[in-house]
Amino acid sequence: MNILILGSGGREHTFAHMIAQSEHCDSLFVAPGNAGTEMIATNLPVSVNDFQSIKAAVLENNISMVVVGPEDPLVNGITDFFKEDTSLKDVMIIGPSKRGALLEGSKEQAKEFMMAHDIPTAAYASFTQKSLAAGKRFLETLKPPYVLKADGLAAGKGVLILDSLAEAKNELENMLSHRKFGDASSTVVIEEFLDGIELSVFVLTDGKNYKILPTAKDYKRIGEGDSGLNTGGMGAVSPVPFANEAFMQKIKARIVEPTVKGLQKEAIDYRGFVFIGLIKVGDDPYVIEYNVRMGDPETEVVLPRIKTDLVSLLRATFNQELDTVTLDIDARAATTVMVVSGGYPENYEKGKVIEGAGSIKDSIVFHAGTTRKNGELVTNGGRVIAVTSLDNDFRTALKKSYQNIEKLSFDRMYYRTDIGFDLS
Repeated sequence: MNILILGSGGREHTFAHMIAQSEHCDSLFVAPGNAGTEMIATNLPVSVNDFQSIKAAVLENNISMVVVGPEDPLVNGITDFFKEDTSLKDVMIIGPSKRGALLEGSKEQAKEFMMAHDIPTAAYASFTQKSLAAGKRFLETLKPPYVLKADGLAAGKGVLILDSLAEAKNELENMLSHRKFGDASSTVVIEEFLDGIELSVFVLTDGKNYKILPTAKDYKRIGEGDSGLNTGGMGAVSPVPFANEAFMQKIKARIVEPTVKGLQKEAIDYRGFVFIGLIKVGDDPYVIEYNVRMGDPETEVVLPRIKTDLVSLLRATFNQELDTVTLDIDARAATTVMVVSGGYPENYEKGKVIEGAGSIKDSIVFHAGTTRKNGELVTNGGRVIAVTSLDNDFRTALKKSYQNIEKLSFDRMYYRTDIGFDLS
């Protein structure tokens, strides 16, 4: 079959890398893609939110399956768009309905879903500009640090964790009254802070059945030791060493199963990935947030560990037959380290010539923010390239990634040298 992947980052290059290996894939397209995807697929100059142009590309290229990478088109209703169009209704689209996508599109609605289905999460309250004064009073009832979350999509940067009550009140006002995150912070969720260690659990569900994919731990902060500003992710490790069988059983019983059953109870059409951001407090798991797609750069360590044909898994997801497919996981550990542009996640320059990408061996190079200009590979985003390695343990895999990163160079290139620093 002909398959289209929507997106342009490292996540989408990873999907392309895996799908291109499937015997079920005849022709592969990525829209808009990057310099990495163009080496294994046909890039289409189409925006992920331009549904009419996506429709035209699907019909023109006889596409049978569409894999939606980022959250924006899902929150904007691309799945509903396909199902409501008679010429597209038979195309297999992997991603939840607009209603299902609210699990990521609205922090407030996600919290309401968790409360309704007894899924463990932090205590919270939501506020708007009209209730700003009440929000400041609510902050006074909490112990530091204070957690403020923009309700809507803010490119992974809408969460603030602050130690000072005065600063928390000031930032609440910045979010609600001064639109710090635009429309995304017209409502702000204030949460109780949970003290523990974070991890991500990925679930593929057809709305009835589910498969728990490999766990991963992402490193969001720009600086060593998890310091500095939040980014889209600076690296990841899979599996998570502390997520042992007993802990995973708690996650399955208390979080995964109630989530899937909750989707069924609320008659939410959901055929795709659920990314569950968790925190381990003592020996118990709590949900920090849901995402309605695979994470990035977690995808770069999760998908390479899946040995089952990915297209078979995705087709079974669309047909609600996931219970008929066996999920086979590579026992080796996978690590990825993200190489970024100097200045990211704030101001950075594009168009820097990248050297050495073709000389990397024993690791997989996943392009994120790259393009080709006058035949040269150049930077085209904040996060540029992820270098993924597999080995018997995560430390050996990390060593391999770091050795290969030394072969890369571009002006003001930066990466963290301590991915996995908090794992034993």
